[in-house]
Amino acid sequence: MSDKKNIPKNGLKAVIYCRVSSAAQLKKGDGLASQETRCREHAKFRGYDIIEVFHDNMTGGAIDRPAMKALIAFLQKRKDDTVVLIDDINRFSRDVQVHWQLRALIAEAGGMLESPSLEFGDDSDSVLVENLLASVSQHQRQKNGEQTKNRMRARAMNGYWVFHAPVGFKYERVAGHGKLLTRDEPNASYVQEALEGFASGRFESQGEVKRFLESCPEFPKNGRGEVRYEEVIRLMRRPHYAGHIEVPEWDVSLRKGQHEGLISLKAWNAIQERLNGSVRAPARSDINEDFPLRGFICCDDCGNPLTANWSKSKTGKKHPYYMCFTKGCESYRKSIRRDVLEGEFVELLEGMQPSQSLLTLATAMFANAWDQRSARAGAVFATLKRDITKIEKQIDGLLDRIVEASTPSVISAYEKRIAKMEREKLVMQEKLESGPKPKASFDELFELAQSFLANPCKIWGYGHLALRRTVLRLAFTERLNYSRKTGLRTPELSIPFKLLGGNNMPNCVMAEAQGFEPWEAFTSPVFKTGAFDHSAKPPRLVCLAGSF
Repeated sequence: MSDKKNIPKNGLKAVIYCRVSSAAQLKKGDGLASQETRCREHAKFRGYDIIEVFHDNMTGGAIDRPAMKALIAFLQKRKDDTVVLIDDINRFSRDVQVHWQLRALIAEAGGMLESPSLEFGDDSDSVLVENLLASVSQHQRQKNGEQTKNRMRARAMNGYWVFHAPVGFKYERVAGHGKLLTRDEPNASYVQEALEGFASGRFESQGEVKRFLESCPEFPKNGRGEVRYEEVIRLMRRPHYAGHIEVPEWDVSLRKGQHEGLISLKAWNAIQERLNGSVRAPARSDINEDFPLRGFICCDDCGNPLTANWSKSKTGKKHPYYMCFTKGCESYRKSIRRDVLEGEFVELLEGMQPSQSLLTLATAMFANAWDQRSARAGAVFATLKRDITKIEKQIDGLLDRIVEASTPSVISAYEKRIAKMEREKLVMQEKLESGPKPKASFDELFELAQSFLANPCKIWGYGHLALRRTVLRLAFTERLNYSRKTGLRTPELSIPFKLLGGNNMPNCVMAEAQGFEPWEAFTSPVFKTGAFDHSAKPPRLVCLAGSF
């Protein structure tokens, strides 16, 4: 230090400014306290009276800092010369331009910058030294940023997500991986159900996914208790939920992640296809538990879907009605009581319940088909390996063509084809990694489907809107027409209910593949008791003429 700096200035007031760059430094380190201690020691030597301390948790390249703003405002209110103490120049700023801007603001407010590490002055030599130190600080900040980015990119290249954990995931330290994305319940289950529902068609639009997520109590929402459409789309676009990652801005293409996904890559690709080929459906306030058939039941006179609303009587009591709002229709604004229409619909569902014998027969057939698929799994996996090898050779060939090509449009076309083939390869690799054996037994996987086929009316009776909408999509292939005079028209049922409906196939019998003579296995007491031998020859369902 120079002699000038060692001259005490008793009686001056001083403030201390300390800064760290991140929350991690704030929690784990002792940076702020050590900076403050060093400044207090300097103030004691110079005879300053410390009147205020300001702490910032901001990058040194930013000028917009809360504590710095408060410091300058404090100086402006004092209107007296005040010493501003900093531990070191890199704690003040890590950007040359920001450094001089802050210096000017402090000087205008009546502050005099001082540090135990540096003598600030207005002569050319002092300014040169200050510029050099500020430049070094800026270089260190930029170098740290480059190194951090390079390390993060390298980790992303290895399949690790390095940014904020998406909804449904959280970071946990895992041996051999460091911080790794893991399931964060219950949001992981909410997201999984939403994505799988949209991929399978259970949720017909983004609006239905939005309403489902809003019904999940712990899913994050805005101040009005809503999930924004942008959040729904962002959630559907994230490959993290399929166990993959990509960072296009860092040239990190789609690749298998180290974390476990919530859905399969095949399901995620199906979601992307639906998003790219469909228009967002708006969320309507009247599609709710009050009117589950709204939009599904059509007016028999005009063919347009019925709407629904609550109508207030003279006494002030509200009554629910379905009605047609199509102008020019014979039934325009003619209401249908909700209990009448929905009562007829429940009767229709009750009539769709198959007999126990047909349900037992269908279960046996599905079990046999399951066993046959399991037996063929080895051959399927061998085919997958051959297909992966074939795709890899095709990608290598396209890469050779890119090297030889000189036209930008041709190169771009090759790159798009390679990206598409890489995605196909990832799907195949995911199937290989899942193994030839299913994750659950036939009974576990078929249980829910069997309960739905056995009694769709029971599922409808649960009252949850999502389940009721699922019943409508799985049980019927088209909307139902309703006549105010005759009621519900004949429905167009889905294939499972067509085959299992007792009234729809009265002349259906079982036959062997060799002919129509009764098969001993299905007339034996063993079959009648339900103890079907899955190792026997699989049955074949035959509908005789006149069945439909």
